[in-house]
Amino acid sequence: MRPTLNILIVLLVASLLSGCIVLGKNKQFQPFDSTELDKLVPGQTKATEVTEIFGAPSEVVELANGNAYVYKRTVTKGTVCWLLLVTLGNVEKQHDQLVFFFDLSDTLTHYGLSLDAEKAKYGLPR
Repeated sequence: MRPTLNILIVLLVASLLSGCIVLGKNKQFQPFDSTELDKLVPGQTKATEVTEIFGAPSEVVELANGNAYVYKRTVTKGTVCWLLLVTLGNVEKQHDQLVFFFDLSDTLTHYGLSLDAEKAKYGLPR
């Protein structure tokens, strides 16, 4: 009977110490091609040309003197560690964003961008 009790204790301890780690990433992310920005000329490029290059914007914002087209791409990376009684997790989300500003005649006046999506990383909670 003693060896059976020892085996049960070893199995119980092993199950308590076992766990699972899961890493995940948003696979729908398509990075912006920064070379495409070289084709844009403020004062000359039209809104239709921008949509031909970058597709439909994520959002169109009406402004008093024109419109702004917002393009947003997101990378989400997550880490989860399951133990028997404890679960630790972390999710980090970073964005790439382009914003194009057009005047009332739909001509590009200027644009801004932030390319931070590649900074998303895996990790456990701090």
